[in-house]
Amino acid sequence: MQQLRFSHKVMAITGAAQGIGKAVAEQAAREGARLALIDRAPYLQEVAAALQERGCDALAIQADLESWEETQAAIDRAQRHFGRLDILVNNVGGTIWARPFAEYTPAQIEAEIRRSLFPTLWGCRAVLPHMLAQGGGAIVNVSSVATCGVNRVPYSAAKGGVNALTRSLAFEYAGAGIRINATAPGGTDAPPRLTPRNRETPTPQEDVWYQQVVDQTLNSSLMHRYGTVHEQAAAILFLASDAASYINGTVLPVAGGDLG
Repeated sequence: MQQLRFSHKVMAITGAAQGIGKAVAEQAAREGARLALIDRAPYLQEVAAALQERGCDALAIQADLESWEETQAAIDRAQRHFGRLDILVNNVGGTIWARPFAEYTPAQIEAEIRRSLFPTLWGCRAVLPHMLAQGGGAIVNVSSVATCGVNRVPYSAAKGGVNALTRSLAFEYAGAGIRINATAPGGTDAPPRLTPRNRETPTPQEDVWYQQVVDQTLNSSLMHRYGTVHEQAAAILFLASDAASYINGTVLPVAGGDLG
């Protein structure tokens, strides 16, 4: 029998148009969740339509989550539509460039931090007033084991920030009935991105630097393989579910034994 862990629950998922976020949405829909799907990509509408055809109550909200104003507007719209928000999955982020730190420009460093820290920071800030008003909730942030890794120092710093805010917010809001945890994915096989994180054609040197990232990722995993989006979604949804009711302020590595 299909387990309905999220029956009568409303879940907001950021970065839901593709990859891990889409896999979380599809599995949560199968388990009874009502979904607010938030992404800046226009094909988010197609993801929502496919879930609606399967009987899921899914709302697509296009927003740039690097912006506080757009994040707040998206979360507020989801709250107005469903009347409550039980779960938020902050999934937006990802390395834009792969290179030794001395090769990053200041603009690239700022862009990496905006991409991989601020959407989670803004998402937590936007949803907390609603969860406080309703007396509880659960937040799952998607971090990374690449807080320790080669050729991604700005991204590592951003995800280290995600880990810190996860722990600190859990400490602050546990008494209000709000659980805040994170997963730390390792390398993950996903379908080709419909919107590339970096539209620039890589140089031969950049290909070498990226291959170093791949090699380090495989060597650091005890299982010496990449994970799947479904393996990542399973861990996220476990932390979001009532089965994890006594887990709080935890960053769960999902990287085949790589602890970051």
